Amino acid sequence: MKEFKSVFERGEVNPLGKYFEGTSYLKMLSTEGVSVGNVIFEPGCINHWHIHHASHGGGQILLCLSGHGWYREEGKDAIPLKEGSFVRIQANVKHWHGASKDDWFEHISIEVPGENTSTEWCEKVDEKEYEVLVWKEE
Repeated sequence: MKEFKSVFERGEVNPLGKYFEGTSYLKMLSTEGVSVGNVIFEPGCINHWHIHHASHGGGQILLCLSGHGWYREEGKDAIPLKEGSFVRIQANVKHWHGASKDDWFEHISIEVPGENTSTEWCEKVDEKEYEVLVWKEE
């Protein structure tokens, strides 16, 4: 496994781990006003499909800090993520994200404030869908 040094102090094993394939770590940086967490994914760790619901506003922002990962919205191709990548996920969009198969991945997750917000965790990502992804440096 590759050596990895987190930008922030590594958090505890993610308490939402039942919604992840593999091991991730969560360090909450803010829980007041705006929820901000640092998430570290071990190589090959991804979360399940999920939706950040809101009747107004809401959604999620990912600020990628290190390593290599993936983001995919339902009905679209997966997008490679690396240090400096930014993803704005609109509310009510089904998606998943996580590490590439052979590298750690770290991102800041910002829950965008909104009205009537909730997160719906859905099915696991199809293993075959993930296995065909090949991370290439551009």
